[in-house]
Amino acid sequence: MPADATTAAARARALHADALVWDAHSCLPLKPDADFDDLLRHRASGVDYVSINVGMDMNPVADVIRVIAGFRASLAARPVDFVLAGTVAELRQAKRDGRLAVSFDLEGSLPLAGDLAMVGLYRELGVRQMHLVYNRNNAVGGGCHDLDLGLTGYGRQVVAEINRVGILMDCSHAGERTSLEIMEVSTKPVVFSHANPRALVEHGRNISDAQIDACAASGGVIGINGVGLFLGDPAAGTPAILRHLDYVLQRVGPGHVGIGLDYSFGAVGEDVPDGGDAAYWWPPEAGYDFATVRFAEPEQFPEITEGLLTLGLDEGEIRGVLGENFARVAEATWV
Repeated sequence: MPADATTAAARARALHADALVWDAHSCLPLKPDADFDDLLRHRASGVDYVSINVGMDMNPVADVIRVIAGFRASLAARPVDFVLAGTVAELRQAKRDGRLAVSFDLEGSLPLAGDLAMVGLYRELGVRQMHLVYNRNNAVGGGCHDLDLGLTGYGRQVVAEINRVGILMDCSHAGERTSLEIMEVSTKPVVFSHANPRALVEHGRNISDAQIDACAASGGVIGINGVGLFLGDPAAGTPAILRHLDYVLQRVGPGHVGIGLDYSFGAVGEDVPDGGDAAYWWPPEAGYDFATVRFAEPEQFPEITEGLLTLGLDEGEIRGVLGENFARVAEATWV
């Protein structure tokens, strides 16, 4: 390896180890007894914080609560490895202590069971990030794989409650109109925790330039995901992730870009409850074939850091993309 390449690699390793590294969305199996040893791959890859899904619109409320209970118990049983973090200060302390900070996210508002008081309950249980819809329409608004009719009156109430209790508003999986209307009415910065630019890959789960611009205008962050289908790379390689990162960097600047790999530690289809229809939530005509779709892995995080150096970002900008941008929004939101 040439000397300059060796120097760049060493610089990337040092920066990655020192920076706050934030994965805005990954998935354990939605089972109360999911194996948390899997998350040690994040810590071994230099990740300091990860938001873990605890339920989607397809999952009954009782199942979501059992998953949260099981996940909380698993985290509490391993204080040397993990901490359930509720503030940015707690996750920074976890980094200093060598522990992986974790919190939860909900993908959709059906787990609220139509009751606004559930928003605050989920926050007390560790949820710090929440989508309003998951691919398909619900009482709040339109999904990205459905006829998007926009944010409903009830949806506006949910947005206000999420803002009030201090949960990060996530527009991933929402339809374009619904997401734009969420961003119009939210009083706090809004994020796409794991969404890629549609200008690079035409797919319903990817987001338009208008959505990217509105998110940045809110003070929010677009987290680039690592799903091969959305990257336009079946192998979900790091160069494809960097291509999508660079597009958003060039469009809205380094202060509004982050990473949410959306890595699944289990078979995605297994999260559909008995009697559920996976083809409804993940339409085959949109390319969903989880036997072949690849996901970028936590071990690619150091490669992403090295790649960000090659894009010409300075150290502060790279720290922002790796985690400080999401931390800034969380500090403004997790009241």
